[in-house]
Amino acid sequence: MVRVLKITILLLLVLSLGIIGGLMFGAFSSFGSLPTDENFSTYKSSTQFDAEKGIFVNRRPTILEEMRKRTMNFSSIIKFIFNNTPDRVPTAELPAVAPDFDTFKAASDDIKLIWFGHSSILLNLDGKMVLIDPVLSSSTGPFGFMMKRFRATVADPSTLPPIDVVVISHDHYDHLDTDTIRAFKETKTQFMVPLGVGAHLHRWGILADRITEMDWWESKTVDGIQFTATPAQHFSGRSLMNQTKSLWASWVVQSKKHRLYFSGDSGYDVHFKDIGDKLGPFDIAFIENGQYNEKWPEVHLHPADSIQAYFDLRAKKYFPIHWGMFSLAMHAWHEPVEKLSEEALKKNIPLITPVMGETVTVNDQYKPVFWWKDLLKKVP
Repeated sequence: MVRVLKITILLLLVLSLGIIGGLMFGAFSSFGSLPTDENFSTYKSSTQFDAEKGIFVNRRPTILEEMRKRTMNFSSIIKFIFNNTPDRVPTAELPAVAPDFDTFKAASDDIKLIWFGHSSILLNLDGKMVLIDPVLSSSTGPFGFMMKRFRATVADPSTLPPIDVVVISHDHYDHLDTDTIRAFKETKTQFMVPLGVGAHLHRWGILADRITEMDWWESKTVDGIQFTATPAQHFSGRSLMNQTKSLWASWVVQSKKHRLYFSGDSGYDVHFKDIGDKLGPFDIAFIENGQYNEKWPEVHLHPADSIQAYFDLRAKKYFPIHWGMFSLAMHAWHEPVEKLSEEALKKNIPLITPVMGETVTVNDQYKPVFWWKDLLKKVP
């Protein structure tokens, strides 16, 4: 009996160590990789790279340091961990539809798009399939139990049409997903990323000749579509070891017929007007509106700032992103889009707010659907 007990304990110990080891191995892989010394030597020509510190910086180089001094204290951390803001997570499943990719791929003179939640967008732009910040896993973060989605994804990489280009804004987990990227390992998909992000992709199996790293204001044309990395005010890092070791960016994507803007993550600064003046106007702007906090205005847009960015960019239509899928801040899940839609109605801003999975044709016939209002009415 004692021997059986010892064997059982030993097996449980081995099993536990195996599970822990598997989790840690997966986490280490998800952390990604640092750029090589050779890479860093080429970044010295970038005005965004502080060669002395070996990190990337914003237009105002000390802005992150100042923010962290204000926020990284015991009381702020405890408040964030134990906050009891109601309704941070939906109490009912968010509506969605299964994407009709046959309809989506059909030729059109208009931009077509599908929103997968948060900041993940699929574009049909003059017949080319462009996927931006795809996060199609069940959760975001280095461990599977962290930061779960509000609802199951409406598509996984295996169900997508062949993707011509994937665009990444920066390396945070809710924008750069390990498993989603690995799904493109055996494809011919090209990747457009900011400086330093290519190291992560290469570790996950993407060949170097399929990765284009860009500094702000640099461009590359693929199959008639021009991709330009443009400024943002944010930061990067997937672990304590690679904080601000890669650049963050917004993106301008331009075809012969259309021009669009994707903000990635950003606080408000002069770069929105700079981009609008240099590369605008835009048919549509995908602008961050969610996961904000009064203590983080340097790195995330509040609804009022988001609207100002829309006007700075000189965009025709506004598609809010960075909301509706993860709870990464302390506000109610629906607060960002509620505040935004109220102001948009007052200021006559054409919003695009589809349910997840819906194929949207971007033209003057599109009418916004405030689907979250019906959902909130059902909450007891």
